[in-house]
Amino acid sequence: MARLIYSSITSLDGYIADSRGNFDWAEPDEEVHSFVNDLERPVGTYLYGRRMYEVMAVWETLADPASVLQDFAKLWRAADKVVYSKTLERAATARTRIERTFEPEAVRLLKTQAMRDILIGGPTLAAHAFKAGLVDECHLFVAPVIVGGGTRNLPDDVRLGLELLDERRFYNGMIYLRYRTRP
Repeated sequence: MARLIYSSITSLDGYIADSRGNFDWAEPDEEVHSFVNDLERPVGTYLYGRRMYEVMAVWETLADPASVLQDFAKLWRAADKVVYSKTLERAATARTRIERTFEPEAVRLLKTQAMRDILIGGPTLAAHAFKAGLVDECHLFVAPVIVGGGTRNLPDDVRLGLELLDERRFYNGMIYLRYRTRP
């Protein structure tokens, strides 16, 4: 069975974007991006809300000469994408389908049928998965910054036990934490 993984970059105070919607402080350097690429090699499907999909869609056509970015773009293009949106008319990227609502049972079925891991991106969509008990792991990259408010990384009304599986410190001050969820 595939794992459903919530992965995000977060500020030390728990936000993925500041109160103005900015997340430029979260841009990974080459060392972190290379590590992310290796983590996402087993991912066969990405689940996104509309906003996260629109941010990530740049990888469809990115032609940056940096090899670490080319590597991620190749991984991203090879994966299936499911976008949950009531407003998006059509997908702007290949291998992408649009679903109007997040259905926990459909995601449970996807987990049993998928041959590769599933990554869920974006805190709003992930909140639905957390509440339904679908998230198997959390991969958090904690950036060395406090932004003081904005879009929360994790839902307020969910309580889960976590088991630390891995951790890593990077030269830029970012810390990676990998947790398995416990019921």
